[in-house]
Amino acid sequence: MRTATARLLRSLGFSAHAFASAQELLLSPRLHETSCLIADVEMPGMSGLELQEYLVTNGYNTPMIFITAFPEERIRERAMRAGAVDFLSKPFDEPRLLDCVHRALKRHEGNSNDT
Repeated sequence: MRTATARLLRSLGFSAHAFASAQELLLSPRLHETSCLIADVEMPGMSGLELQEYLVTNGYNTPMIFITAFPEERIRERAMRAGAVDFLSKPFDEPRLLDCVHRALKRHEGNSNDT
């Protein structure tokens, strides 16, 4: 799923990178240049929600889109309350993902203009 999503976004003209875990992203120099983050709720090690909390706590305003195969309303509400752009259930369609990415990039652009 991770590789297919990155490949899809690259085919649409976006610069996209895939990471096997939240820790891999956090150790990557790409973290500071990320304009939109798509994360699964369930990941090895740190969960998507834990990653979101870490980023918010540490001052990153990276818009996040969550995807999950196990949608739970309380988890969706938690992610959205913490600022997620959207919460997609697998399987999701390409237009919906693309809409989320555009909204995330627009939000990121707004955040960048605020600084």
